[in-house]
Amino acid sequence: MSPRVTLRKVTDSDLPVFFRHMSDPESNLMAAFTSKDPTDRAAFDAHWARILVSDAVIRTVLTDDVVVGHTAVYGPPEEREVTYFIDRAYWGRGVATAALRALIELVPQRPLHARAAADNAGSIRVLQKCGFTVTGEDRGYAHARGAETDEVLLTLAG
Repeated sequence: MSPRVTLRKVTDSDLPVFFRHMSDPESNLMAAFTSKDPTDRAAFDAHWARILVSDAVIRTVLTDDVVVGHTAVYGPPEEREVTYFIDRAYWGRGVATAALRALIELVPQRPLHARAAADNAGSIRVLQKCGFTVTGEDRGYAHARGAETDEVLLTLAG
């Protein structure tokens, strides 16, 4: 059975929950391209202060009214990119797929872009289920891994 996933605007009370999710070492290792120090609360707060006043479309992800992550579309119109971060306790339950589907319905502009660590099969599968196709490869420094890491680039076309 698919989880009941809803999106809502981010509230200040969501931020400590996001911080806890984003401080999880295993989640960071999988995401790879994370902040330099995910346990630095001041850096986290400064980052979120910038995001919340930007033109990004960012939403809290809830499953049965429990905050389980966040998802967003950000960047200039021709380079809009999606992102999501789901609490590891909810991985493999369809939450990320449902959240991303809801987000891309909310943001009709196309194309939308995404990137994932090449070995993050779960995230690549979520993006492909939502209509994204692999359009390239890249390599960049991943703070969570302390190394250059291969990435898969994906696009959701109009």
